[in-house]
Amino acid sequence: MRVLWLCNIMLPVYAKAKDIPFSVREGWLSGCLDRLKKADDNKITLGICFPKESAVVQDREEIDGIVFYGFEEDLNHPEIYDEALEERFSAVLEDFKPDVVHVFGTEFPHALAMLRAFDNPDRSLLGIQGLCGEIAVDYMADIPVNVQNSATFRDRLKKDSLLMQVEKYKKRAEHEKESILLTGNITGRTLFDKNVTFRINPKAKYFAMDETMRPCFYQGRWDEKNVLPHSIFISQGDYPLKGFHFVLQALPKILEKYPDAHLYVAGNNIIGRGKSKYPYFLRASAYGKYIKSLISAYKLKKKVTMVGLLSDEEMKDRYLQSSVFICPSILENSPNSVGEAMLLGMPVIASDAGGIPSMIQSGKDGLLFERGNVEKLSEAVIQMWDEPVIAAVLGDNAAKRAGKVHDPDANYKRLLEIYDEICSK
Repeated sequence: MRVLWLCNIMLPVYAKAKDIPFSVREGWLSGCLDRLKKADDNKITLGICFPKESAVVQDREEIDGIVFYGFEEDLNHPEIYDEALEERFSAVLEDFKPDVVHVFGTEFPHALAMLRAFDNPDRSLLGIQGLCGEIAVDYMADIPVNVQNSATFRDRLKKDSLLMQVEKYKKRAEHEKESILLTGNITGRTLFDKNVTFRINPKAKYFAMDETMRPCFYQGRWDEKNVLPHSIFISQGDYPLKGFHFVLQALPKILEKYPDAHLYVAGNNIIGRGKSKYPYFLRASAYGKYIKSLISAYKLKKKVTMVGLLSDEEMKDRYLQSSVFICPSILENSPNSVGEAMLLGMPVIASDAGGIPSMIQSGKDGLLFERGNVEKLSEAVIQMWDEPVIAAVLGDNAAKRAGKVHDPDANYKRLLEIYDEICSK
């Protein structure tokens, strides 16, 4: 069976073979590929098509039995559709001759270009990650209107104010909708993505399929004895949807009960701490300035640490050092950060939003709070720390559930079942 993957990033397996830099973003793809490579049945001949992120990437190259194809795309402007991609993908399809084209994600215009070029809905499989149309609706995440309407020097220079970001998501949503309409098969993981895609294309066959996480998260276990007391970790906070501001607004009440509480934030540093050749006022975003204003207003400067962009192993270490993980997003489908934290057996608190309720049963393997409700968020953190035995039980239950949901063998078997069913049409 010949299967062509269309991915949003260069996969680390290719970058490592070529000794070039790579991103660990979307690490679940590497987890899936790792399991495929270990299979001894040789059932799948795999091709992988990805956007070039380095001048040394070739148009076509075979490494360890996998055929890799590069293509040019302006990833900094994913709202812009480039018809030249269709011509490139037609050449790839002619060369590889896939039985199934598996497109991972609807967030970039290359998904639409591939589905147009392939023009075979019965043999197209579209994997849902985020959903741009839903993100566009909730993007501002209840931040003040004056912040929504503001634009810094950086925002104006890059044409990337918050209002512009919303408009870009709306444009991406148009491409996403057409992509969903052009496929006959969809994979998803939550009731949320199933309902959203069904509204757009009720004729498409929906296949439930869970994700395989990055390999390092299947080893190691959270232990209360080894954590920084009363430490909170969030994995990203550089734009409103991710809800960094909700955690800052919840911290004062948490600090009343636990004065030693401390927040650690991974990802892009939007508040200007650390070294840079440019002064902060030149690179500050409107949301970054808003976050800084909250830190100042609540006197939290010594209570917040930006840990920056982390590798998979560094992320794992940060999870294991923290006493609670929070996913405060106003909207998510199935955040990998939640899956990773659960695999490690961490106490997890998350918004009751989007597809997250499909991942966590509140009170059994984590705690959910009403999205955007700062009072309920602070209460959930205090509850975890007031009742450490119960928190540990929630973590144990999370690990058991995640171990089944993210089981590489089960997910590999399911993937083969889906490919087989598509090819039997």
